[in-house]
Amino acid sequence: MPDTPALMSGWVHIGGAVVLLLMVFLIRSYQQRIDEVRRLGSDLAQCDRELQVRQADCEQIITARREMEAALHEQQEFFRLIAESIGEHIAVLDLQGRRVYNSPSYRQFFGNARQLPGTDSFADVHPDDRERVRRVFYETVQTGVGQEIEYRLIRHDGSVRYMASVGKVIQDKDGQAVRVIVVAHDITDRKQAEQWERIAATAFESQQGMFITDAAGVILRVNQAFTEITGYSAEECIGQTPKLLSSGRHDAAFYAAIRHSLERQGSWQGEIWNRRKNAEIFPEWLTISAVTNNEGRVTHYVSTLADISLRKAAQEEIQQLAFYDALTRLPNRRLLQDRLRTAMAASARSGRQGALLFIDLDNFKTLNDTLGHDMGDCLLQQVAKRLLACVRDRDTVARLGGDEFVVMLADLDKQPQEAATQSRIVGEKILAALNRPYDLAGSEYHNTPSVGITLFGSQQDAVDELMKRADLAMYDAKATGRNTYRFFDPQMQAVVTARAALERDFREALQRQELFLCYQPQVDRAGRIVGAEALVRWRHPQRGLVSPAEFIALAEETGLILPLGLWVLETACAQTTVWAAQAGREEFTVSVNVSARQLRQPNFVEQVLGVLAKTAANPRNLKLELTESMLLDNVQEIIAKMTVLKKHGVGFSLDDFGTGYSSLSYLKRLPLDQLKIDRSFVRDLLSDPNDEAIARTIVALASNLGLEVIAEGVEGVEQRDVLATQGCHTYQGYLFSRPLPLAEFEAFLQAH
Repeated sequence: MPDTPALMSGWVHIGGAVVLLLMVFLIRSYQQRIDEVRRLGSDLAQCDRELQVRQADCEQIITARREMEAALHEQQEFFRLIAESIGEHIAVLDLQGRRVYNSPSYRQFFGNARQLPGTDSFADVHPDDRERVRRVFYETVQTGVGQEIEYRLIRHDGSVRYMASVGKVIQDKDGQAVRVIVVAHDITDRKQAEQWERIAATAFESQQGMFITDAAGVILRVNQAFTEITGYSAEECIGQTPKLLSSGRHDAAFYAAIRHSLERQGSWQGEIWNRRKNAEIFPEWLTISAVTNNEGRVTHYVSTLADISLRKAAQEEIQQLAFYDALTRLPNRRLLQDRLRTAMAASARSGRQGALLFIDLDNFKTLNDTLGHDMGDCLLQQVAKRLLACVRDRDTVARLGGDEFVVMLADLDKQPQEAATQSRIVGEKILAALNRPYDLAGSEYHNTPSVGITLFGSQQDAVDELMKRADLAMYDAKATGRNTYRFFDPQMQAVVTARAALERDFREALQRQELFLCYQPQVDRAGRIVGAEALVRWRHPQRGLVSPAEFIALAEETGLILPLGLWVLETACAQTTVWAAQAGREEFTVSVNVSARQLRQPNFVEQVLGVLAKTAANPRNLKLELTESMLLDNVQEIIAKMTVLKKHGVGFSLDDFGTGYSSLSYLKRLPLDQLKIDRSFVRDLLSDPNDEAIARTIVALASNLGLEVIAEGVEGVEQRDVLATQGCHTYQGYLFSRPLPLAEFEAFLQAH
């Protein structure tokens, strides 16, 4: 067994070595750690130094960045200030034309509420310019070369503005286009100015002559129309004054008035006579306007002139048409009334009398109807010449129309009796002159006048009243046998007053339904009542029954025949419907008289058909009676209207046949059903062979034309028998019954 102390000593030696080794290891390890720490410290120091350097660099970078941001902000602010201060509008667009940036002025241009960025810039371009603008934009993007273009923009309020813009392409570092800057400005004012310049240039070269002078009146410029009007070329006028055109017709006061107007008002216009280069004097309308500078000093005068020769001729023609009769060249009614007012005023001042002679040619209508209107016109022209030869130069001869003439005698004697004698002498002179034969296309023709005379003087009469007096006197001359003269008599005025009262009462009668129809039976050979004639009657509240001879003529003259005729037609048709519904009266006809005025209405056919429809009347139960006088005018139109109504079943009877001027050629063309023998032939049928022959001829004529015949005014059995032997079919007259009111007529029908 080993020695323990030695063993212990050995283990001590071994343990120390281990410890040493361990210490060495530890020291080495510690040294290594120290070295590592030192190295780390060194590295840390190095890192610290590097960190300090990097921190300095970062601070420099940060500082540089801040400086760059400040510079950029400064540039942006500078750019903004420039964009806001200059007049142009700046926009940045992407390559598709969408807005990236718009200057404030651009936004204000479109309206502050408008959000422009991101919108299509082409949408606001006028539709007519849009495609052209889009094409130029894409060409700029592709080529990199900006193009200036003019176009129209539509603002949000709908207004259109003219713009001029140019684009600049922005490229990246590789030279690729990334944006387009567009600078635009509003050129609307310039465009309008150019347009006004063109208008002014066009106006200056208008059809009106124009010339411009300086303040001293020296001509500086003339247009082409000026040279055409005056005959002077521009070279001959420039440097001259307007005196070059002076005609010599105006005195110094005329030109002084022009200068005075220019000084006070800055303009003058009026009619002036000037002289052309060929010495022809012509009328022109001249307008002169002064042009002043900012200080109000006249610098130029602009004058326009128009040749009014044709207008003056037209005015004279219009004057002739307005105040003179086209056929005779005598004053017409309008000019006569003007002269008559003047003469009446002069007579009132001087106390001298005047006279008005109303002249109407006797039977002038017969001349027109037999020889034609051309011969009538020839006669009127000769009458005008003869009347002029019968009076003094200061008197007036006028034509009112048709065959009516008026002679106004002025400045007669102060005493009415002497003035009447002077007027009578002129009246007799006129009668003698107009009684001489006339030469109408180589044929001798005789004609006579009827003359009415009235005086005027200090009494304040109206012109129309004076004309009525002369007219009444003329009609009195006709009533006393024609070819004579008559002075106005106060009794004539009473007739006029009564007629005016009758007209007033008749108008009220139409409204108050004072009119009623009577019916006179029409009887055939067998004594059967086959129809009736409707006759209008008027029961006046004070006068009682008024004769149709009074109010029918009045209605014709005043035009009241139209509402009267329509009322008669409606009333008769309504009654026709009632009778046609009765057993045995299905073919009962009612005859209604139609006036010429009714027949001339353009809508006469429609009116009759409308009444038939309204009353449910059978057209075959209605017979319209016409007179021969209606066939003298517009017979073709009358035939056309009758034919249309005839096709609908309406019958026609020609009333008072034989008393007027009948044309057999027209008669055979008229769609008639019946001829009515006038009562004037029936009255003396038994005692006057001529009346008997006329009646027999009418019946024979009707038979040959296939027409029925009815005789009116049959009062005796002998008359009826003679007419029956002649072949007359139907009769009407007091032999059978007088015209009866509706209730009495229906009783008459029941009794027969």
